[in-house]
Amino acid sequence: MKTNKIAVFGLIAVAAVAGYLAWTLGKPATYLVQGEVEATRIDLSAVVTARVSETPVGFGDRVTAGQMVVQLESAQLQAQLATAKAGVAVAEANRDVANATRPETIAASEAQLAKADADVDLAQSNYDRVTQLRADSVVSQANLDQSNNSLNAAIQGQAAARANLDQARNGTSEEQKAVAAAQVTQAEANLKQVQANIDEMTVVSPIDGEVTTRTAEVGKLFSAGAPLISIVDVDHAWFTFNLREDLLEGLNIGQSLEVQVPALGADGDVIPATITAINVEGSYANWRATKATGDFDLRTFSVRAEPLAQVKGLRPGMSALVDWPATARSTE
Repeated sequence: MKTNKIAVFGLIAVAAVAGYLAWTLGKPATYLVQGEVEATRIDLSAVVTARVSETPVGFGDRVTAGQMVVQLESAQLQAQLATAKAGVAVAEANRDVANATRPETIAASEAQLAKADADVDLAQSNYDRVTQLRADSVVSQANLDQSNNSLNAAIQGQAAARANLDQARNGTSEEQKAVAAAQVTQAEANLKQVQANIDEMTVVSPIDGEVTTRTAEVGKLFSAGAPLISIVDVDHAWFTFNLREDLLEGLNIGQSLEVQVPALGADGDVIPATITAINVEGSYANWRATKATGDFDLRTFSVRAEPLAQVKGLRPGMSALVDWPATARSTE
């Protein structure tokens, strides 16, 4: 009786093993592929050489788009700003002078023209009298010539006075006005450039995210281009897997994946994701052939997959695991 029981248990065990083997052989072959969680990282740098005056956020702080993260200061830029403002004021004053004439100048020119008109009238009257006297042979020809010269001089003076008055009323020439206007434009452009540099001393976050690095410290001097702070968009992380090209068979954009992130524990056992990009890596990432003949180098591709929904606690650098749905596999 005991022997029969042992035989029955043995048959059951053999059947279970056979069933498991049949299930294993029928199950599609997969690879456990390890990837990494990544996210957008932005390194904010100084545009101009300046000194840090304020650091309202620190490592690990959450920030929002448009929030100030570092404040810089520069006495040199402030001095340049004052100089640029003064330059605009001088250029505008020169433009106003070129486009207008003082009322006193116009009044003086009008008075000069009135005097010239009077001189012409007087010279004309004197010339007419001398001409009549010459006809009666009372004065000499020399007196008549002198009177004629005086009249001509008075007429020329009148023309000069009238031209001076026209110039006073019209201001400077069009060319001079154009130069004055261009100088104002140049001064204003210089002011805008200096103001733009000053505005850049207030460093703001372009995205919502988390501060992961901050080298800026109060009182520290940074040159243009030096990194001040790094912000990572931890709310929109994705997965990256690097695969040999022989594992890409049947893989398409939009395909679904089930990703495991060990760092999240039981709460993040399986994360539904979708493949959004498949890009080839450089030649440095090639898998070299192991045989001298009959084999070839395999390229490496970067596969990006994005979670279907935001995952709490998902952070860049975490490992991501997936049973890769490859239909072709190496026997190595």
